[in-house]
Amino acid sequence: MIKRFFRYVEIKTKITSVFAFLLAIAYLFFLNASVRWDVTAIFFGGMFLFDLTTTAINNYIDTKTNHQVLPYQRRRARIILFLLLFVSTALGIWLVILTDWVVLLTGGLCFLVGIFYTFGPIPISRQPWGEIFSGIFYGFFIPFLILYINLAQDTFLALNLTRDHMDLTVHWLPFIHLLLLSTAPVMATANIMLANNICDLDKDVLVKRYTLPYYLEKKSLPLWAGMYYITYGANLVMVFIGMLPWVTLIALGTLLPVTKNIKRFFKEQKKETTFMTSIQNYMLIMSGNILGILIAALLF
Repeated sequence: MIKRFFRYVEIKTKITSVFAFLLAIAYLFFLNASVRWDVTAIFFGGMFLFDLTTTAINNYIDTKTNHQVLPYQRRRARIILFLLLFVSTALGIWLVILTDWVVLLTGGLCFLVGIFYTFGPIPISRQPWGEIFSGIFYGFFIPFLILYINLAQDTFLALNLTRDHMDLTVHWLPFIHLLLLSTAPVMATANIMLANNICDLDKDVLVKRYTLPYYLEKKSLPLWAGMYYITYGANLVMVFIGMLPWVTLIALGTLLPVTKNIKRFFKEQKKETTFMTSIQNYMLIMSGNILGILIAALLF
């Protein structure tokens, strides 16, 4: 039963939300911030369950066109899907009640993108924007929301809503720091999707799914490799501007195995053999960043 459920929601792919969450928590430790564990736990529960929901929706809809078989009968699969959606939505509403309008608007946007990623007349996953949306909404918005609910309310922005107008003040320096911090999860997450679409290109075209590799053709591989190297550039910039101490450059130690995986994927792009290099690279890069920030939190 559990194995079937894990297969239905593709539990192995949930590292993208969990590691982005852990990166933000590590950064909070480095900032010596007081973590609101109750609110953070509610966020994690809602985030994780909604991640399961979007994957369940994706698999439920895709099996109508790709001739794959669901782990459950369609009626039971649908019940599980709606149950996950209900609980994750309830947790999201609870989180909004405990926080403010920014969490409502940002969380609502994430909710809509998650639903319409695979649902609707023109799902995002069937367009060349899948990598962009998955990278930004997993890699940027998860750290943003974790940091927003745990730091002072006006750290990143201040939103004032009244009956007849809205005032929004953005503090650009903290946002730049957030963009640099989220570079690794954004790029590495997008690359999982890109590798998946590269491997499935021929099958996707048959079901009229025109993803980014369809348009980029041979340029897909250099883009895939380049996004990994951008993450290491962000590490250097964060140290250079004084955002993080030099010890966080321990993350550069993952460059060699990541490069080996890049070369392996360049030689062969197959779901059964080399797609896992994108998962491995994600875990290497994110683990290196999280470990470096945690060490910095202990030493500085």
